[in-house]
Amino acid sequence: MIAAAALALLAAPAPAGAASRKVAIGGFAWTPQQVTIDRGDSVTWYWVGPDTQHSVTGLSANALGWDSDPGDGAPEHALDDRFTVRFDEPGTYAFHCKLHAIVRGAVTVTDQAGTGAPSPDPDPPVAVDYTPPELTDARFVGTELRYTLDEAARVTLDVMRGRRLMKTRHFSGHIGWNRFALPARGLKRGRYRVLLVAADADNNHTRDIAVPLRLK
Repeated sequence: MIAAAALALLAAPAPAGAASRKVAIGGFAWTPQQVTIDRGDSVTWYWVGPDTQHSVTGLSANALGWDSDPGDGAPEHALDDRFTVRFDEPGTYAFHCKLHAIVRGAVTVTDQAGTGAPSPDPDPPVAVDYTPPELTDARFVGTELRYTLDEAARVTLDVMRGRRLMKTRHFSGHIGWNRFALPARGLKRGRYRVLLVAADADNNHTRDIAVPLRLK
């Protein structure tokens, strides 16, 4: 609720006479997506997450000189990183993320002289992720595990026979369908219970997910 209230404040128009603005980057979007400032004032972008693999890169001809990540085709920011640009010429400046075209926005600069004063906007709060990933549709086809994830995660696989742990494996999964070939060496024929746990980058864990396995 606190984060939502702060982002709502960011979306509100800036008070008169204080045109510098702050923009949150998170949830694969700018908040607000479009801002208006006066000539000589600035915009500061904040990476609030939970997604931080975004750049602020000039898209329109008048913005091509600005890039939060020059020379880096795969930007990765820490939470609460900031990037500030001062605009000294009127016009509309379009920006986007060089990795994700949907993450974009525009800055409109009026021909009125600004004060250059700091923005009165509140600092956008960092988004904290408490939601575990979803690992679904898990099943074995032979010894190949097939499953889906709703976000990138690290998966731990434990092969159990009764209460005895027979084998453990750790591997990475991506969004969507995944496959993992389970090495069956050292496992005898019979029925097993495989326990899966997925953990995301913020160490949110799923519960144990049990999947039957039969080796013929």
